Order: sequence, then structure tokens, then C-alpha cells
Amino acid sequence: MQLLGYCAWSLTDILSWLNGYQKRYGFVYVDRDEANEKDLRRIAKDSFYWYRDVIASNGKKL
Repeated sequence: MQLLGYCAWSLTDILSWLNGYQKRYGFVYVDRDEANEKDLRRIAKDSFYWYRDVIASNGKKL
């Protein structure tokens, strides 16, 4: 089967009106929660590095 493309959900965490910051969908974690902004650092998650390798290998490292 030939892969024509891949669409990522989101680069950074998504603030859901239903779940707040309980679920983290993005490739990059934002250091905050619903009650505290903390320092708002962006931290690359394991999925970030996986997706980087998928792109670099043109999909061969799926």
C-alpha cells in the first residue's frame, strides 16, 4: 500500500473546551495546567522525535 500523506493532529497541546489540559494531543508539551500557567516552556515529546524521523525518512520509518 502506498502512503500518500500524513496529517498531524497538532504541533502543540490543544486546549479542549471539554477536557482542558487533561489530554495532551500535540507533539510539543506546554508546561502549564488549567489552574497554573507555570513557566509555559515548550517540551518536545517522544512523538515529536518520531514524527521528525518519519519526515526525514520520507515515510520509511513508520
